[in-house]
Amino acid sequence: MRFSPHKPHLPHKKIWVPAVAATTALAGTLTALLLLLSGSGEAPPHPVSADEAQRMALARWRAYEASPSEVTVRLPAAETGDGTITVRGVVDHHVHRAVGAYEIADGTRTLQGLLAWDSEGVAVARPPAAAPGAEPGRATTRPPAPDIVTTAAQAVRRAATLKRGEWTRRPYSTAPLDRALRLVLSVAADHPADAELLARSGPLWLRDERLDGHGYGVFAGPRPSASATPTDASALTYWIDTDGNLRRVTDRMSPGRYATVDFVAARVRTGVPGAPWMKG
Repeated sequence: MRFSPHKPHLPHKKIWVPAVAATTALAGTLTALLLLLSGSGEAPPHPVSADEAQRMALARWRAYEASPSEVTVRLPAAETGDGTITVRGVVDHHVHRAVGAYEIADGTRTLQGLLAWDSEGVAVARPPAAAPGAEPGRATTRPPAPDIVTTAAQAVRRAATLKRGEWTRRPYSTAPLDRALRLVLSVAADHPADAELLARSGPLWLRDERLDGHGYGVFAGPRPSASATPTDASALTYWIDTDGNLRRVTDRMSPGRYATVDFVAARVRTGVPGAPWMKG
């Protein structure tokens, strides 16, 4: 028997189907990789839904109900971004007052002290007097004086011991620190906001984020004014959980520079003492 030297032709589908399948699989892999690299798997910012508007509407009232609460404020110490200002304090939204320990660190030195603020301005406690015989400006190896405060609890205890005359009061200025201190007092209200009106003012859902193991929605605040265009962004950003509890607020002081206000603990045992607002 003689065999033909020519091999029989195989059907086209047996040749091309594996190639098409491989190409499809490769395309799917590339698409998944591009999505992963671009981060486009997360929903883009959008106008708040009715439920999201309700969360935002509750936030200021929840902050009011939770006070007196512990708060931490952080912001750059200078336009150049060198150094930081940190205030750790207690705010009581029921009386519109707060007391805190401040720390200003610029890389070469650290200044610490006690301040208080209300709706009218800021009061700074006078620094403790130098020890007898000490030379001004000379470094010392002795432990910090008991008058130096660094925590919110210490700030409350120390403020309670001072009389009105031991504070230096001044009105608010346009400085970033003063703006941040005013923000602390402005984020609370004794009643919920109108969710429908709030939604019409242009807030945005930005993303979901976790802080200290808890989930929060991150929202851009309403547009700066009624005449603002949809492209005008609010300087304020809020972290709010599903129950409407406010955890964090940031304020854009200038391009790339933000003040951050963290409500780190609610219902502290002691409220804000009367000084420096009481007479005496």
